[in-house]
Amino acid sequence: MRIPRPQLNYANVIATIALFVALGGAAVAAGLPRNSVGTNQLKRGAVSAAKLKRGAVTAGKIAPKAVVAGKLGANAVLPGNLGNGIITTNKLSDSSVIAGKIKNGAVSTNKLPNGAVTTAKLGDGSVTLGKLADTVPPLLGTLKSGQTLRGVFDIGSTAANAGDTTRNAVTFQFPLLASPAVTVITKAGETTADCGGLGGGNNQTPQAAPGHLCIYMTERLNLDAPELALENDTRLGFGLLAKAQVAGPYFAYGQWAVTAP
Repeated sequence: MRIPRPQLNYANVIATIALFVALGGAAVAAGLPRNSVGTNQLKRGAVSAAKLKRGAVTAGKIAPKAVVAGKLGANAVLPGNLGNGIITTNKLSDSSVIAGKIKNGAVSTNKLPNGAVTTAKLGDGSVTLGKLADTVPPLLGTLKSGQTLRGVFDIGSTAANAGDTTRNAVTFQFPLLASPAVTVITKAGETTADCGGLGGGNNQTPQAAPGHLCIYMTERLNLDAPELALENDTRLGFGLLAKAQVAGPYFAYGQWAVTAP
């Protein structure tokens, strides 16, 4: 008896070929030796971001200069990612550091090079009297509180008769706000609470308390009492009068100091 054979048709052939390819492909994949798939076997674009394991791309895997500015996301580089001293002067673009980026008080005097603050850099009215050191005399206006003016006086003449007088005046280089209290020291080395004497080198720095004018007479000749009189003392200066005791030369000279209240 003859056994009927199945008839070949298109569907049977295609199914058989598909089974062969599937089994063969799996066998090939299962039989790949280690490190047999290299860059030449990878299709362009085959390794996508989703195929990369977390932490797979380390610093050692990145080529020098491979990460350019266009590859960085917004806020990708934070202050904590920058090493100390990594941003140097030559890394800053022109005009990149503007006033709004500078912290209050960040630019101190030791950050300014010599000659950095020129006249053109000062705003109108920015240098006021309050910004000047106490050792700087005023350029305009009245003498600053606590500042002292000092000078010398010399008055005298030759008297034809006893009682002849002569006058002289001293003008303050800078006016005071009000007339000072006046003390005349007629004896060498004498002091008061408001007139501390002649100090400094060679006794040439007369002293006066705030609000006081101290006149120190260091030399005299043929003066009648009072030996030296004050006339017309104001906030602008003071006048002196000397009177001869007898006929002949007579004079007085010395130093003075006035301190603004």
